[in-house]
Amino acid sequence: MPHATTATPSSGPRPRWWTELPLIAVVYGLYSAGRLLVREDVPAAVEHGLAILRLEKSLHLNAEHPLNRLLTAHPSLGIPADFAYASLHYLVTPAVLIWLFRRRTAVYRAARTWLMTSTLLGLVGFTLMPTCPPRLLDAHHGFVDTMAQYSAYGWWGAGASAPRGLSGMTNQYAAMPSLHVGWALWCGVLLWRHGRHPLVRAAGVAYPLLTVLVVMGTANHYFLDAVAGAAVMAVGALLTRPFMRIADGVKGRVAALFARPPAVAVPMRSTIVSDGCKTSAGERIPGRRTPSADSSDASTGFAAQASDDAPAAAR
Repeated sequence: MPHATTATPSSGPRPRWWTELPLIAVVYGLYSAGRLLVREDVPAAVEHGLAILRLEKSLHLNAEHPLNRLLTAHPSLGIPADFAYASLHYLVTPAVLIWLFRRRTAVYRAARTWLMTSTLLGLVGFTLMPTCPPRLLDAHHGFVDTMAQYSAYGWWGAGASAPRGLSGMTNQYAAMPSLHVGWALWCGVLLWRHGRHPLVRAAGVAYPLLTVLVVMGTANHYFLDAVAGAAVMAVGALLTRPFMRIADGVKGRVAALFARPPAVAVPMRSTIVSDGCKTSAGERIPGRRTPSADSSDASTGFAAQASDDAPAAAR
């Protein structure tokens, strides 16, 4: 997605870490609080989930059931998948962000803006369309909650990736779009575009694909949730440059408001008595003799004295 990750001169110098951390914390705090404040309309969320499931079946895209049965039947696959769902989302994304900050300065600001913009767009999706994930549908729909099945092996409980006893701190009906997939796609694009080692670029391809399989196999998202997550990231990428220009404009105006007015230069008065004034050649100042007059008088006096001394010498 070149609109968000291509370095341009307008990207500016790398921001300071002590300004970046509060900014990221504020945006993530707004996102988390927004998810909690969104009213969980359970009947509407269930109906939205069933509508997605019916649409997928009509399009023959229903891969959730076979993947979920596979992870349910094989703990050697299900347990690592649950750990991946519960942890990678919160580990890989910050790691890529720090890597960009330290090693890819030219693209960091655009990448950070892309991530934040897409995250806030995802919050709009949660608000407009609360969606019940497959694992919370009635059992007769054929899904097994693998997070609950293997909860003894991890720190999560009934609240999916939330630690035990803290399920009330998350909105379990915020399945559309899947930001697990969206953030993984963000990581993958940046690793592919800016990674120099072949293994790093390979990870950029594998990580988003693995995330799609994990979110469906653990019955946390539908396939169309994953598609919506990718679409949100695409829209966020297109909006990144305009948002950066707006931010630069606001920053410039604020800086202009608080800038000190330039000091007015006061001309220095000369210490020379004449203060730069000059007289024209031969001009006489009243009461004073000019050098030209003095020299003419002196030459006249010397000429008269010479004429007086001449006869005396002759005598």
